[in-house]
Amino acid sequence: MQTPQKRLWSKDFSLVVIGQIISLFGSAILRFALSLYVLDITGREDIFAIFYAISNVPLLLSPLGGAIADRFNRRNLMVIYDFSSSLIVLCFILLLSTVNHSIVLIGVIMVLLSVISSMYTPAVTASIPLLAASDRLEGANGIVQAVQALSNVAAPILGGILYGVMGVQSLIAVSGIAFFLSAVMEIFIKIPFTKREQDGHIIPTIARDMKDGFAYVIKQPFILKSMTLAALINLVLSPLLIVGGPIILRVTMQSTDAMYGLGMGMIEFASILGGLSIGFFAKKMQVNTLYRWIAAITLMLIPIALSVTPLFLGLGYYPSFLLFMLGAIPMMAVAAILSIFIITKLQKVTPNENLGKVMAITMAAAQCAAPLGQVIYGVVFKSFSAALYIPIIAVSLITLVISGISHRILRNE
Repeated sequence: MQTPQKRLWSKDFSLVVIGQIISLFGSAILRFALSLYVLDITGREDIFAIFYAISNVPLLLSPLGGAIADRFNRRNLMVIYDFSSSLIVLCFILLLSTVNHSIVLIGVIMVLLSVISSMYTPAVTASIPLLAASDRLEGANGIVQAVQALSNVAAPILGGILYGVMGVQSLIAVSGIAFFLSAVMEIFIKIPFTKREQDGHIIPTIARDMKDGFAYVIKQPFILKSMTLAALINLVLSPLLIVGGPIILRVTMQSTDAMYGLGMGMIEFASILGGLSIGFFAKKMQVNTLYRWIAAITLMLIPIALSVTPLFLGLGYYPSFLLFMLGAIPMMAVAAILSIFIITKLQKVTPNENLGKVMAITMAAAQCAAPLGQVIYGVVFKSFSAALYIPIIAVSLITLVISGISHRILRNE
């Protein structure tokens, strides 16, 4: 008989997911709303964009969060992070009453909230294998990843709506209360924890743990291969729809606001659906056959390329739009399934004392690859604006090469 901690829908797992929803959504919504507030009080779009971008930079601190998650009780860390977010928001409210419209203060608050988010995620990811049975770990990770994907999609939308309805000060107050309630709820989570020996002061210990984490990743062939594959997917495939989707729908196809929103919404929903369906597909997946899934993405890129050719664009809006979605929706779902499958396999082969560091380093590598890919796609799509099918065909060929690489490096796993 399974213990409560090993059942997927145990109380502890459910509380972790609820806490993650409140923490990630609350932080992302507040950061976006504060960016809009900056836009309103300055009237400058460039400052709005810079502030929102800067607030996401600390997410690269996740390796530090991973080292901390491996050293301390992960339940206690979640509680501390949410209490800290609540305290930061409370201080912000008090400072706003004395220092009105301080752009620097808003920037500091946004960065602090982002730092806490970067620490919070590794603690959650490293806790999942301790709360879900091994044979249901893919499904558990799918739920966690779906929450993260949903927060990326829905947070800006909800942030804009709530900012318009409630105003910035009310939104800040509600966020602070939500963080506080989340922290209180997380106190009742039970996550197995074995205290590790500590040599000397905690700061050099954490620094040494981070160094050991990177060394461990480099020395473990499967982990290094998987991290490389995840980074390649994030470099080549994920940015294609993040950057290319809006360009294709809005500029090339001249979509209306409604059709543009529908198209991008369906693409993002496909990512969430992929995460939630991983439990079904994981039973049919093996590490040494991942190249087939990547090769399938090559085929999905073909209708995307065809949708922006003069032939299909000349047939009218709806044929090209439907053809684009025919490739984009399954591609986004498969990319999400691949990502979660790789993360789950890494969790299964990584000892608990290194789990936080390995997960955080892998995510940091993927997070660094995605923005680089977005910049490259922005330049390439601008250069080929009159013939977007050319770079998309090139991406299809590159994906085929990645499939071959994955077959070669994972065939014995």
